[in-house]
Amino acid sequence: MYLDLLLDNLTSPALLFFILGILAVKLKSDLEIPNSSSKFISLYLLFSIGFNGGRELAHSTFSVDIIYAVLFGVLTAVVIPLYTFFILKRKLSIENSGAIAAAYGSISAVTFVTAVSFLEMQNIHFSGHMVAVMALMEAPAIVVGVILIRLNEKKRKDSPKLRSIVSHSFTNGSVLMILGSLIIGVFANEKQAQGIEPFTNEIFKGFLALFLLDMGITSGRKLGDFFKSGKFTTAFAILIPLLNGSLVAWVSGFITPDTGDRLMFSILAASASYIAVPAAMKIAVPKANPGLFLPMALAITFPFNITLGMPIYMAIIMSFT
Repeated sequence: MYLDLLLDNLTSPALLFFILGILAVKLKSDLEIPNSSSKFISLYLLFSIGFNGGRELAHSTFSVDIIYAVLFGVLTAVVIPLYTFFILKRKLSIENSGAIAAAYGSISAVTFVTAVSFLEMQNIHFSGHMVAVMALMEAPAIVVGVILIRLNEKKRKDSPKLRSIVSHSFTNGSVLMILGSLIIGVFANEKQAQGIEPFTNEIFKGFLALFLLDMGITSGRKLGDFFKSGKFTTAFAILIPLLNGSLVAWVSGFITPDTGDRLMFSILAASASYIAVPAAMKIAVPKANPGLFLPMALAITFPFNITLGMPIYMAIIMSFT
């Protein structure tokens, strides 16, 4: 079972395009996706997953299970930066430790989208409210990371207020797009919503493949320099996501029996933010080095999760079902 899942994931078109992007960099090809097109594709993916999640949520009966799912997701986003910060600060500065802890407590919407494709290949359903869980997991880790930095460093007069950090987290473009699309999906007229289904569903996998090609090119450019930064950060970028994803794959069984939802919880816990957190940390903690936590999240953790991570988490879920 595990080998079948691994083989399916390793031979998926989306992943192969990601590998193509890395190869293009290594071969010094001029292959690239223009920045404007890359941003459009990113917004499309967030729009599509948010809108479809909203439609699923609209068709769902509000229940205690949804409340439990949201609370579990937020709790996960709070606990991960709390424990990872104290691991990181043994080797790194307070600012870098807090920024990296926030990145790994927060989530990657693109990893979530890739997990959607993975579940579709396995014909496994997941609940629409998981999109809301994903969106609500973004900000708490950022806030916790900033609080940890403030508690462990000397006070600065120019430190931004906590309210501004929270506000920036929720108004970040990626968060706003997915939250906005989710809400629109919930309230959209059923007949008119069906009219845009060809745009939100049928071309989704093609855009995902193009986006992962772009991510592969970006990762390929950062990978070489990152390995020079040391073994500690490389090991952290692999082992911590593996630990978080595996643990949540097991614990989530006490929250929901749904296999798809449990994989989504696992991948959210295992992923690391390379969009919202860097944007927030640039304002809140300018001393934090994005050249450290960006490659960790994008060049190491992201490819690990979409190649080996998802089949491992699924195998754990199947073992405890």
